Amino acid sequence: MTKTPKVLIAVIAAAFLTQCKTQESTVDFSTVTSNYFNDKNALDPLGATQNGQNQFNDKLQFEMTDSFREKQLAFFNKYESTLDSIDEKDLSAEEKNSFSIIKWEVEVGKKLLDQPTNLVPIHQFWGTHLTMGQYAGGTSAQPFKTEKDYNNFLKRMDLFSVWIDSAMVYMKKGMEKGVVLPKSLTEKVIPQFAEMATPNIEDNLFYSAIKIMPKIFSEDTKRDLTARYKAEIKDKLMPQYSKMAAFLKDEYLPASRATSGIGSLPAGKDLYAVYVKMWTTTEMTPDEIHKLGLSEVARIKSEMEKVKTEVGFKGTLLEFFEYVRNKPELKPFKIPEEVIANFERIYTVIKPNVDKLFSLQPKTKFEIRRTEAFREKTGSAEYSQGAADGSRPGVFYVPIPDVEEYNGYGDEDLFLHEAIPGHHFQISLQQENGNLPDFRKYNWFGAYGEGWALYTESLGKELGLYKDGYSYFGMLGNEIHRAVRLVVDTGIHSKGWTREQAIKYSLENEAESEASITTEIERYMAIPGQALSYKIGQLKIIELRKRAEAKMGNKFDIKKFHEKVLESGVMPLALLEKKIDDWIAEK
Repeated sequence: MTKTPKVLIAVIAAAFLTQCKTQESTVDFSTVTSNYFNDKNALDPLGATQNGQNQFNDKLQFEMTDSFREKQLAFFNKYESTLDSIDEKDLSAEEKNSFSIIKWEVEVGKKLLDQPTNLVPIHQFWGTHLTMGQYAGGTSAQPFKTEKDYNNFLKRMDLFSVWIDSAMVYMKKGMEKGVVLPKSLTEKVIPQFAEMATPNIEDNLFYSAIKIMPKIFSEDTKRDLTARYKAEIKDKLMPQYSKMAAFLKDEYLPASRATSGIGSLPAGKDLYAVYVKMWTTTEMTPDEIHKLGLSEVARIKSEMEKVKTEVGFKGTLLEFFEYVRNKPELKPFKIPEEVIANFERIYTVIKPNVDKLFSLQPKTKFEIRRTEAFREKTGSAEYSQGAADGSRPGVFYVPIPDVEEYNGYGDEDLFLHEAIPGHHFQISLQQENGNLPDFRKYNWFGAYGEGWALYTESLGKELGLYKDGYSYFGMLGNEIHRAVRLVVDTGIHSKGWTREQAIKYSLENEAESEASITTEIERYMAIPGQALSYKIGQLKIIELRKRAEAKMGNKFDIKKFHEKVLESGVMPLALLEKKIDDWIAEK
């Protein structure tokens, strides 16, 4: 057989590569990002509603099922293949960021699918059952303005009644394999279901939207919707809530595990490593993070000692924690409205000073609200994003389960983190940015987003806050709280710590109450790795600011630095570092 000459082979190969590159260059990357966004929304319709993508308002994901996970894998494989066909060198700087973000999400998503996370589809902190309750209240992301809106949620409620059955099926599979919640978390979930099976339908949370029906609806429409909502609640939802509550109490609780961390589960250490990567967006190991946490706790405690001395307290730091927790002057509130009014006061104080640090500010409106009663007992203060089109404001939710025990010494710091210039600025600017593809407007990376919010806490004095020792101690208290998280989250999930060990360590190193700390520890148990994102991200942003200040000298502009950090939205920390380094180099 005649052999093809090597020169001819080289020519043919070069021609083939040229043809491939020509094909690659015809790929419209904006189409790729648009399709990616649409496909992500189809897999997460509840999240799509939160992001204002209302074409999914009647859908519900069954995230625990094998068929759903097969769809997820097909999604990841599709975009892995798509990225392989694109020549990254042909992309703009912002498109390269989008390329890297999709690549990162696909990689981590596939790693999570290798783990049996679907066998524990509920916990007390967040998830489908809590989001559905929040949407049912009628004042959240699910719209209730038209008859179609009401019909959409009826369909979603109907699907949710089936979702509850699916959750029980996969929880039973988890029981067979020993992949279950810790007992203390199961105990928190039981009332979340039991209390929803109210004897009076009109008192049920899912009836809330009927009470706020638009006046423009005809009487016939109002009667029809009322009857259909009552039937759905009475015949489907309430029986399902009761069924799940009984299952949790009678079957799942006895099978729940005595251990606290996922490291005790089969392949649990591998799963925790994936969660650490997902939430920190770094290659740091649990052991490295644990050691960093210990170092940060020691550093911040030394700052706390200075405050203790300045206010004239003579005892130990641990005694000072107890003093601060119980000081009557720091718990002056008699009714919940006074707590909300205090946050409004903080907002008023910082408004004139925000312009000094931020040239880039959002247009999205902002509100402060008390957390809804159905989730107030187990919830923490949080920010719920608004809609970029102005139809829904960003909301800072404040839980006030016991107003007379509400201690406000850390509220100035809390407002900066959850509201302005923390989450409200970062998330709203991201959503409003017309230069970003849609999938990035609504994306989330905890290390960046929570890191930014924690970083903004350090800006309090420049914004007119922290004028007394206790409010500044509140900032240190919240910072050490995030440093403690590095220690206890890794302790629980990679070092075999018990819930009680983690509570004890936290009580010894921060000024929160035992009840608050217990809730926090159980949060870390429920969502491993999430609590690591705050401090890891904050330290990276501080590092980048110091680097820019040192290299740029008198050319450093704090407004421009904040603009550069915020303008492209959330991204893995390595991408943020590259972005800031490129900016420094330009100057």
